[in-house]
Amino acid sequence: MTMDASRFEAIVGAGGVITDPVRLRTYECDGLTHHRATPGVVVLPESAQQISEIVKECLRLGMPYVARGSGTGLSGGALPRTDGVLIVTARMRRILSIDIENQRAVVEPGVINLDVSKAARPYGYYFAPDPSSQQICSIGGNVAENSGGAHCLKYGFTSHHVLACEIVCPDGEIVELTRDGAGYDLLGAFVGSEGTLGITTKVTVRLTRLPETVQTLLAAFGSIEAGGEAVSAIIGAGVVPAAIEMMDALAIEAAEAAVHCDYPPGAGAVLIVELDGPSAEVEHQFKDVTRICQEMGAFETRIAADDAERALIWKGRKSAFAAVGRISPAYLVQDGVIPRTALPGVLARIDALSRESGVRVANVFHAGDGNLHPLVLFDDAEPGAAERAEEVSGKILDLCIEHGGSITGEHGVGVDKSRYMPRMFTEGDLDTMQMVRCAFDPAGLCNPGKVFPTPRLCGEVPGVRKGVHPLVEQGKADLF
Repeated sequence: MTMDASRFEAIVGAGGVITDPVRLRTYECDGLTHHRATPGVVVLPESAQQISEIVKECLRLGMPYVARGSGTGLSGGALPRTDGVLIVTARMRRILSIDIENQRAVVEPGVINLDVSKAARPYGYYFAPDPSSQQICSIGGNVAENSGGAHCLKYGFTSHHVLACEIVCPDGEIVELTRDGAGYDLLGAFVGSEGTLGITTKVTVRLTRLPETVQTLLAAFGSIEAGGEAVSAIIGAGVVPAAIEMMDALAIEAAEAAVHCDYPPGAGAVLIVELDGPSAEVEHQFKDVTRICQEMGAFETRIAADDAERALIWKGRKSAFAAVGRISPAYLVQDGVIPRTALPGVLARIDALSRESGVRVANVFHAGDGNLHPLVLFDDAEPGAAERAEEVSGKILDLCIEHGGSITGEHGVGVDKSRYMPRMFTEGDLDTMQMVRCAFDPAGLCNPGKVFPTPRLCGEVPGVRKGVHPLVEQGKADLF
């Protein structure tokens, strides 16, 4: 469609607006490439005030808008609208302050995750959340998705490290949400809201002191089920590693083809265990971890002697998603959560599902907190292959729900998994979530079409259901 971009050029200048159809296609998807839409116009603001004016203009025109950071998301959360504006924060990349005395940093949303750690490292600190894409993903996107990473087992997700957010609300007002003071935890509601409640323009993050020592172990097992048993045994022994990651044989094959990580040949699974903290504590726990892995059937264990060996161990894991492209023309990246104790059984059922369907599944996951990232492989040139892959992907999510888990751990719902929301939540649950969304965005223009499985308009009143609040039953949903 043709869109009049002059109003946005007046706000950010001609150099901050993209209308050329070829350049617009750069922004047609995020990291999840099988959902695509070319935005009507792309606007690249450089300040909160510019974003505020853009949002007010969209509100005046009744035009939908979507915020986007680096575009590394894996649920289609930043999928643009063909009839709307894509607001890209890539030019807002300033680290505004490093406050070591108060162990915090203030950054703009386009700042790259790893750059925060690089800026804090000379002072002995770093930013703990570490998604696999941390070399390119932005802090604003991390806030939107409540991103985690390999070390979330010990250090938690982005929400545990965000102290305040300056945001542009859907009416264009600039406000600050903080963890301080009385009242509802609006910051808690905002982090992880996938861009549906407003746009982040400034973030105050908590910095974590660098550990005294770090020890990393790689253990190779004959099967992924044996590796899962080792994970449960390690946690059951009272050890809380900084990270426990696992890859199966198919993921190992891809990583070897891509980055030559030199994992033990013949492994059905490898387990990466990392401990950090005081030297005496790490040394004691590391002996326990090594012993447990060997008792659980590890046929080879390697301990990183220095930072270079540690980086090589992690290189295979960090590259796993992209590396799968070496062994499959196309693939779906799934993201679900199960109780840690259910790992062996669920992994066995995923393997059986793969064999029964003939659809290959490579497993890469944060084993310590049960966050699975199955990579469902298929050939997109083969008729029906994509549909079979989608079916297997959905059955894996059903397994997660069946075992008391979730349809997403850190990739968000976005547009990709919205249709699975009714499998996990009742209609009453979804209506309640929608009322929260409408309280922030009554016009329904802020990243519409994401998270919820069907259009839920803010003017609609949910039907009467057992357990629904009486005021909702009376048609007074606007009070919420």
